Amino acid sequence: MSNEIFNALDLIEKEKGIPKDYMVEKISQALITAYKRDHLGCEDNVIVVPDMDKRELRMYLQKTVTDDVLDPDSEITPEDAKKYAPSPVMGDVVNVEIPTLNFGRIAAQTAKQVIIQGIREAEHGIVFQRFTASEHELIPAVVNRIDDRNGSIILEVGAGSERSEVMLPLSEQVRSEKLAEGDHIRVYVVEVKNDKYRPRVLISRTHPGLVKRLFEMNVPEIRDGIVEIMSVAREAGSRTKLAVRSTNEAVDAVGACVGPKGERVNAIVTELRGEKIDIVKYSDDPAEFVASALAPASVIRVDLLDDAKSCRVIVPNDQLSLAIGKEGQNARLAVKLTGYKIDIKPLSQIDF
Repeated sequence: MSNEIFNALDLIEKEKGIPKDYMVEKISQALITAYKRDHLGCEDNVIVVPDMDKRELRMYLQKTVTDDVLDPDSEITPEDAKKYAPSPVMGDVVNVEIPTLNFGRIAAQTAKQVIIQGIREAEHGIVFQRFTASEHELIPAVVNRIDDRNGSIILEVGAGSERSEVMLPLSEQVRSEKLAEGDHIRVYVVEVKNDKYRPRVLISRTHPGLVKRLFEMNVPEIRDGIVEIMSVAREAGSRTKLAVRSTNEAVDAVGACVGPKGERVNAIVTELRGEKIDIVKYSDDPAEFVASALAPASVIRVDLLDDAKSCRVIVPNDQLSLAIGKEGQNARLAVKLTGYKIDIKPLSQIDF
């Protein structure tokens, strides 16, 4: 029986990455629980002794040597104790082995449930640690299946003993993006929580952090700290605005992100399946930053208002619709990018 258990533990460690020592402890607890359930008189004198080298598990009742045995589950006479110890004396504690095959059906079922729970807890712990290390990062995943009931997508992450399944909820999917089983994608790990029952991993394809990490992967100047991403505003599947600045006057931040012949930004657009990306120059001057954020529209003037977080932007008459954008998207993203409320006016409405 012990050899069968250790064979199973070898397989669990190989396939699920759960340490053998951890599972031996859980199995020991299961065996003790099972025995106590079938032997209500037993208290805390049941122990399990594992021998990892011999691949054995042995269970014992610890009994105190006494002449007057009142509780057979915890006491033993000196005569009987000689079967388990060479020279027992009064007050000694001897280990009396319990044959594990004597467990009843209920006890065995109890042990099985405890073992299953131990495996589940270990798996959850491994998943929590694995995803915590990837929080706020991109991870590759494969679409495993799609739940037609609620629209969520089950992704497979990792391989072999590190393979895990994680759910991409409908709320974190790009509406215009049609995924199919077997598709390879990248997802952004927004948050990892370890609640009472299981680790909760929130992943996203819509989070602005996904775009930021893609630029960090594709633009060496960002990885080297020469170009900094100052803010990101995104309407997933449609358009993103990215504000960047350079710490080196000799390096054009926008040009570095676009790349030779646009290859860097195009690689990211491909990853995002056609999402448009505007890369604008960040400025510490709010008026300059707002004007850049409204690209591709031209701006005549930006007037900062007294409340310090609002401004009025004057644009040429023929640039008004471009500045506002389709259904207000360009202006809306500029507001998110800069943190300023923006009131856009055509030149014809300004009374000088």
